[in-house]
Amino acid sequence: MPAPAADARPIGVFDSGIGGLTVVAALMRRLPGESILYLGDTARLPYGSKSAQTVARYARKNIDFLLGRGVKAVIIACNTASALAGAELDGPVPVWGVVDPGAEAALQSSPGRRIGVIATESTIRSGAYVRAIHRLDPDAEVIARACPLFVPLVEEGWGDDPVTELVARRYLEPLLASGIDSLVLGCTHYPVLVPVLRRITGEEVVIVDSAETMARKAARELEAAGLLADGETAEHHFCVTDASDGFRRLALELLPGLGDRMRLEWVEV
Repeated sequence: MPAPAADARPIGVFDSGIGGLTVVAALMRRLPGESILYLGDTARLPYGSKSAQTVARYARKNIDFLLGRGVKAVIIACNTASALAGAELDGPVPVWGVVDPGAEAALQSSPGRRIGVIATESTIRSGAYVRAIHRLDPDAEVIARACPLFVPLVEEGWGDDPVTELVARRYLEPLLASGIDSLVLGCTHYPVLVPVLRRITGEEVVIVDSAETMARKAARELEAAGLLADGETAEHHFCVTDASDGFRRLALELLPGLGDRMRLEWVEV
């Protein structure tokens, strides 16, 4: 039987801002031959404080935009959109959210089944991570905490800053006092904060990066569906709905290998 033809169409990824670029970075490391089309909905940032209905409407528009550009799969790199609307979002191509891979990785990394989850207000209110973890292990203890200041700090470029560390200590100390042994970063902005978070948690707490877990899932699913590219024509295109200059600066910090090859487009969605 002949091998399936390579699929050179890009993987579509969207987030409310730059946070989803942590997923892009993980995809580029794990699947270097895959092209990526990224949409940052920076005009409507943040999603984490908005209603489920509003987030679902924005997410649907983002998916339709990516489908219109011919992607072969869509990654909802926004935990808030995954938590509030992921079950309702589909399309003619695979659509994957970040919550379930994060829940699976949390259980795999937590020997004591005492799992902390930090995320936006909307994601925590939704209970999505608690439900996803308990579907896999009803006996696991999940302690969830909203960290609403983290996204604006990352978007401001203060990922490793003394102010950010003060805020992080305020958020994390109750979780650490409860005896968690793993910490799920339930927002794709949060991997930018790992140096700060690690100084607070110490090495004994496993930090679960939702960007890395999503990249692993995408690699498995694309291979199983016969959708992998041939690795010879990878191109990356980035779209934003506002403030493209600030996005470019932060994107180049997160994806330093792009340099002058970064293609950035301002779009309406």
